[in-house]
Amino acid sequence: MGSTMKLYNNNYLIFAITLTLTISNPNFYTTEAAGFSINLIHRDSLPSLSPLSPFERVEAALQRSFNRAKTLIPADHSPQSPSTETVPDDSVYLMRFALGTPKVETLAVVDTGSNLTWIQCAPCKGCYKQKSPLFNPTSSSTYKSVPCRSRTCDSIKSANCQGTNGECSFTLRYGDNSVSAGDVALETLSLGPSASFNNITVGCSHTARGTFSPATSGIVGLSGGRESLLQQMGPSIGGRFSYCLVPILAASEGKTSKMHFGDGAVVSGARVVTTPIVTKNTGTFYYLTLVGMTVGNQWFDLDSSKKSVPEGNIVIDSATTLTYLPRDLYGKVEAALKQQVSLKQIDDQHKKMKLCYEVTNTKDVEAKIPEITAHFNGADLKLKPHNTFIMSTKKSAIMPTKKAMCLAFAPAGLVPIYGNMAQMNFLIGYDLVKKTVSFKPTDCTTAT
Repeated sequence: MGSTMKLYNNNYLIFAITLTLTISNPNFYTTEAAGFSINLIHRDSLPSLSPLSPFERVEAALQRSFNRAKTLIPADHSPQSPSTETVPDDSVYLMRFALGTPKVETLAVVDTGSNLTWIQCAPCKGCYKQKSPLFNPTSSSTYKSVPCRSRTCDSIKSANCQGTNGECSFTLRYGDNSVSAGDVALETLSLGPSASFNNITVGCSHTARGTFSPATSGIVGLSGGRESLLQQMGPSIGGRFSYCLVPILAASEGKTSKMHFGDGAVVSGARVVTTPIVTKNTGTFYYLTLVGMTVGNQWFDLDSSKKSVPEGNIVIDSATTLTYLPRDLYGKVEAALKQQVSLKQIDDQHKKMKLCYEVTNTKDVEAKIPEITAHFNGADLKLKPHNTFIMSTKKSAIMPTKKAMCLAFAPAGLVPIYGNMAQMNFLIGYDLVKKTVSFKPTDCTTAT
């Protein structure tokens, strides 16, 4: 039975996407920002962030993924304070941007689980040691402090009135107990050579401790809060943005992923599939309806024991490597793969994954892996092996080199997550006016 007919069954799942809902912000204007693109830098492409062997990189990526899965909890599931963010250094992608006048370029972590964009600023009394110079707000002619009890200050969940001289300040607490605190300000932020945004709300951190990377200066918040960078850019980009993530191997070889805004974010042409965005009261996430999955020629409903599935059951997150499926669905997918894959099953060398196979010839892997399809409302996504399996090679002085591939899915805890591996080599575009998200199979290594 096709996915369109399956939609009318009671077994369905809603996917939540942690990229943001844009709103009008009267506090800024843009210059030549109707359509532009920037690079998303995979952390494994930077030797300073990933001075590891290929095996150690996979080990680190898996650990970051499991750490993030434990802390990425939507507000309607979380008993924690609304100021609690995800683990700060578990994100996969980085972004270069510039702050201030004159421009000061910086590199920061892109985090779809964080709201406020912040960087470390001088003077910094309790900051982590970053490799680049600290941003000095006194050297920028466009830096403006935000008054306490102002509209801007009141709109920031992490803000408080503990700053000096009646200024607005912020304190962000992360899921691993890392902390960043400082002043809230309005500043000019530039993306690429032509897109400049005035009066963007940013955090100027004077205290930051925890698991922050010294190669980066802070975090670019791309979640759903009012202070999110994507929300603040909303009017200038017409509610449209997209991204194209390159596969892990290409990223480690220096290929960069792309993020597009405005006119450049339109996804059109052959093989495009589109599904509606389902809105929720929180306004933070996008929700898509998944009606089932197919492994080879076997169709699986999400949970045949339930008449319906509550909305908001899975978060699609560009910062999480793996895909965490509802346990019932994961069990069906794993069982089908065990039945259909003829390769030798082995234990995970990283001791984290549940289903792994020994690989003797990588050229014939694709022929031995059944196609996995995610069926959304009106959109069937056919996933390639690089979307569904992660490759790993372990070298040993006393044992032969072993190549293995492990299923890049895992059973979910509280909140299932659709991770970035499942999104690689798709151009994924969001139209917040039409309330749709579109997918187009794309070679992201050559996309512009």
